[in-house]
Amino acid sequence: MAFAPMGPEASFFAVLDQHKASLLATLRRGGGEPAGGGTRLASSSEVLASIESVIQDIITSVARNEAPAFTIDNRSSWENIKFEDSVGLQMVSHCTTRKIKSDSPKSVKNFALILKILSMIYKLVQSNTYATKRDVYYTDSQLFGNQTVVDNIINDISCMLKVPRMSLHILSTSKGLIAGNLRYMEEDGTRVHCTCGSTAVAVPSNIQGIQNLITDAKFLLIVEKDATFQRLLDDSFCNRMSPCIMVTGKGVPDLNTRLLVKKLWDTFHIPVFALVDADPHGIEIMCIYKYGSKAMSFEAHNLTVPAIRWLGLLPSDIKRLNIPRDTLIPLTKRDQMKLDSVLKRPYVTCQPFWRKEMEIMADSKMKAEIQALTFLSSDYLSRVYLPNKLKFGGWI
Repeated sequence: MAFAPMGPEASFFAVLDQHKASLLATLRRGGGEPAGGGTRLASSSEVLASIESVIQDIITSVARNEAPAFTIDNRSSWENIKFEDSVGLQMVSHCTTRKIKSDSPKSVKNFALILKILSMIYKLVQSNTYATKRDVYYTDSQLFGNQTVVDNIINDISCMLKVPRMSLHILSTSKGLIAGNLRYMEEDGTRVHCTCGSTAVAVPSNIQGIQNLITDAKFLLIVEKDATFQRLLDDSFCNRMSPCIMVTGKGVPDLNTRLLVKKLWDTFHIPVFALVDADPHGIEIMCIYKYGSKAMSFEAHNLTVPAIRWLGLLPSDIKRLNIPRDTLIPLTKRDQMKLDSVLKRPYVTCQPFWRKEMEIMADSKMKAEIQALTFLSSDYLSRVYLPNKLKFGGWI
């Protein structure tokens, strides 16, 4: 079904259509389905059985007069991560673990908190109801101390049970936004019609529950920052490039924004591009969408979209467009450390063009925000830079 308004003539999208055909061919060669793919979920009975097995182990330990303990994979170590180009960063099958003991003063509180949240998850799954991470925190905010404690425990439980986060019936609060040629229905039956207007729709909290997705978009643009996203909406970029979809995670993306991008890729297999600042932080954010993060590597299959391409802002664009040096920002020591860290990541070896761009940044010792393009003209990004990149294949 077509969406209004219509953007450029069909010939404008010729290179994009070729790129999509190439992506589909790659999927077929890799044994993937060209359409209708999806995230790997666990059924309610599987989740309940996994929790029951953990509790049974605790009961067995107590019966033997032993102190119960949880064994959890170490999510913070690169030693436990492997890289696969078709998936991204994944946790190895036999990784180092850590014990959360019930008889250790250092970990006894954490042990109790895991038990408490496991109990809550069990009740939620059993009754087929949902709660947000914030809801969990406020059941006993004094006991938990802060929201980060709850967030980390939920991730640890997901990792320990080998169950996707979305199958635990605990939802994350969304901060992302979406706009463009997309319609869908939320789990409660609410029909959502994203538009190419000046306002965006909040990314849903329950990505698993959305259905009946409809789009005729030619591409999906991930925008790093909310300010850039809003500027593109104000400049009617979405209208002029229709049919398309734009998404922002407002910086480091939350889980729901990543799940939505993954769902859109699995469902439609349209080209996905990233627009980020030409700095180490922007590159890392793009890598999170594309290859995942170390902390969530145990769930890479549900979160990563390796087909994402880097559209801009490229460090090489700075010189090509003659952007004045006084509009650039010197790399800080922290920036240089981050850049060195990213250059050592396993996925950089299969992205020689990305490496070249990062080396340009390292050599110049300068970074640039997307806003640097306003030196050329206030709407250069939306009227010239992005349309030309999309029309002529200026991505890597």
